[in-house]
Order: sequence, then structure tokens, then C-alpha cells
Amino acid sequence: MVLKAVCVLKGDGEVGGTVFFEQENESAPVTVTGEIKGLQPGDHGFHVHAFGDNTNGCISAGPHFNPHNKNHAGPTDAERHVGDLGNVTAGADNVAKISITDSMLTLTGPISIIGRTMVIHEKADDLGKGGNEESLKTGNAGSRLACGVIGIAQ
Repeated sequence: MVLKAVCVLKGDGEVGGTVFFEQENESAPVTVTGEIKGLQPGDHGFHVHAFGDNTNGCISAGPHFNPHNKNHAGPTDAERHVGDLGNVTAGADNVAKISITDSMLTLTGPISIIGRTMVIHEKADDLGKGGNEESLKTGNAGSRLACGVIGIAQ
């Protein structure tokens, strides 16, 4: 049975979009697709944050989803936060098209991302290689431009 989830990202300004998640079965990787509009051209950090709480805007989503207590890194690194999806790149049209396959994400079980928040950030994620303490927590990705809670899809 294919598992599906969806997240509608909304921000204070023009930034927004829809992200879709699909997982063929419990042990399969998760495919993340969609697009985010209203971004400045270039790379933007893209992460799953710990809480599905947007009561105080994106800030109440808490830190990156990190159930294994690891340092921040890139999506291809073995040691990383579960929520570390690296960067998405917006083109000259201010749109980032998302196509990610990730084997650490899951839509089932105790570390499911359903009910947590997706966040698109202002700056590029340095993937934990920035040489400072903040890099190992957030990738120095800057402010949170838009966010949304990941929910179960039809």
C-alpha cells in the first residue's frame, strides 16, 4: 500500500507552495515532489522541523527533526538530522521545483514525519560544513520564509 502525505507551505509574503510525499511501503525511501513559488533565485535550505505547531508562525515548529540526536549535515551524509533535506534551488522565475528521494524519511512508525512541519529557509544550507556551531544545528540557512504541517493525503 502506497503511503501519501502533503504539505501546503505558506509564508508572510509571496512565498508558498505544495509538497507531496510518497512511500511505496514501510521500508522504501520517501519521494518528495512539488514546487515553491516566490523565492529569490538560488539555493534555500529545506527541512522537516520537529513540531507540527505553527501557532507563532514558522518559529513554533522548533528545531530540525532530529530523533537520533545527530549534528546537522547534508541529505547524503550518514550522520544527519532525519529532517535534513539540504537545499532546493529557485530559478530566475522564482520557483523551486522539488524532486528528492530520501531513505531516512518515513511516513510510518515512531519517527514518521506526518504531523511535523516543513520549512523553506531564506538562505542556502551549508550542510553542516560552515565551520561554526550554528552550522551543526541549522546549516546557517537563515530565517524561515514559509512553512506548513505535513498531513496524510488521499
